[in-house]
Amino acid sequence: MSDSPTGTAFRIANNVGEGRVVAEPVWSVDPRTGKPREQVAVEATGEEIDRAVRAAHAARGALADRTARAALLRTAADLMDEARDHVVEAADAETALGPVRLTGELARTTAQLRFFADIVDEGAFLDVRISRADPATTPPTPDLRRMKIPLGVVAVYAAGNFPLAFSVPGGDTASALAAGCPVVVKAHPDHPATSELCASLLRRAAVKAGLPEDVVSLVHGFEAGVELVRHPLVSAAGFTGSVRGGRALFDAAAARPVPIPFHGELGSLNPVVITEAAAEERAEEIGAGLAASMTLGQGQFCTKPGFVLAPAGEAGDRFVTALTAAVSETEPGVMLDRRMRGAFLDGVRERAALPGVTAPVTPGAGGEHTVSAGVLTVDAGLLAEGGCEPLLEECFGPLTVVARYGSREQLSAVLGPLPGNLTATLQMADEDPEAASLLAELTPLAGRVLVNGWPTGVAVAEAQHHGGPYPATTSPFSSVGATAIERWLRPVAYQSTPQHLLPPELRDDAPQGVPRRRPQ
Repeated sequence: MSDSPTGTAFRIANNVGEGRVVAEPVWSVDPRTGKPREQVAVEATGEEIDRAVRAAHAARGALADRTARAALLRTAADLMDEARDHVVEAADAETALGPVRLTGELARTTAQLRFFADIVDEGAFLDVRISRADPATTPPTPDLRRMKIPLGVVAVYAAGNFPLAFSVPGGDTASALAAGCPVVVKAHPDHPATSELCASLLRRAAVKAGLPEDVVSLVHGFEAGVELVRHPLVSAAGFTGSVRGGRALFDAAAARPVPIPFHGELGSLNPVVITEAAAEERAEEIGAGLAASMTLGQGQFCTKPGFVLAPAGEAGDRFVTALTAAVSETEPGVMLDRRMRGAFLDGVRERAALPGVTAPVTPGAGGEHTVSAGVLTVDAGLLAEGGCEPLLEECFGPLTVVARYGSREQLSAVLGPLPGNLTATLQMADEDPEAASLLAELTPLAGRVLVNGWPTGVAVAEAQHHGGPYPATTSPFSSVGATAIERWLRPVAYQSTPQHLLPPELRDDAPQGVPRRRPQ
């Protein structure tokens, strides 16, 4: 995702935002027309950021009760389900993603909240480990009891392309609350009304669960995001957005007097490799599948397959023909906002103008407010020689680049310099002689490796991993699935501590059900 010249990265670099006192209006805009709908809020001042963070910090003690945390998450899910029609209507008006897509995203979001409630109940995330005192070891072992505790206030930066699942009630918020961390969310400017509605539901859920409503707060404005990551009482941050904006916030988090963890999801090309055998076996099926995946949500998924290595020759031609036909039938669609539409059109023009690039389906402006999907092709040999670097960078929107390789060596030469990704996909045939070596080459490039599937769609599951080498993410942790909670915890070992002073989970008479590792 790109960042505008007046966006987060520019303002951090120029130290704008410090001491801000003027409150600018925050408008909800209809992306289908580009016209403002209503003023929703005002951008938070420095004093308002400070109050929100301090209120969240004061609410930490109430979240120590795991039963209350689980109740909060389940109650939030229930309230969002009850308000489904209002939530979907608000989100569609601001994102143009459509009621069907948003109804599914809401279901995913509430399932995720309940998923983390179950994780809180189980208690395995505490990673309790007990080593009994043993003077016979070398060196002697004292009584050691270790568990993970919450970091403190978490700043969450909402995503534009997922107004529910990766925004105010999304995975960062759900996992942080499950860890026992209060949350201050910086709303995304593309859906401020949806953000306000969801934040009010989360705050109502907190009160119903017997917790302070300030365990969740919402602020608006670019400067608010900068001041939030710099606040001394913020202990960690989660971000989903552009490479430029995310890297600027990451650098700001590292430059603090006390640096904090910054878990950012920034950008991903999500490469796909199609073997010769796979193309010969099912070229048409692969072409249709790729078209559906790369145009889903107008190509605005972080897992969109944006770069494909396909074989030269007759089987590869059949694949490109099928892909071309399927993409050509895709109707033009509305992107999330004018800035993203403009960045997409600029990115298409830059890539299409490169030497050796052709467009079987020309992407670009579908209308005054829409874009049309497209496909660009290039000889993989040109990429291996260098000089076509933009083709190896994410273009946020409905575009994929197909590089045609003529040999196994050429394929590897292109894979080698690829940046880190959220996903990498291998399309292979049964008993494919290239499968094992290609899987080994793809594994270092991504956090999730798929075989004969498509990366769009990220299940909320115990074994899920949604992260990858930089610039896909700034840390090795997942933002989806059970292990997402680990981002907001740190381990503490208590040595030779009297039973009555230990946390309940570490005592000999600890509550039943919390998994504990200890030597036999």
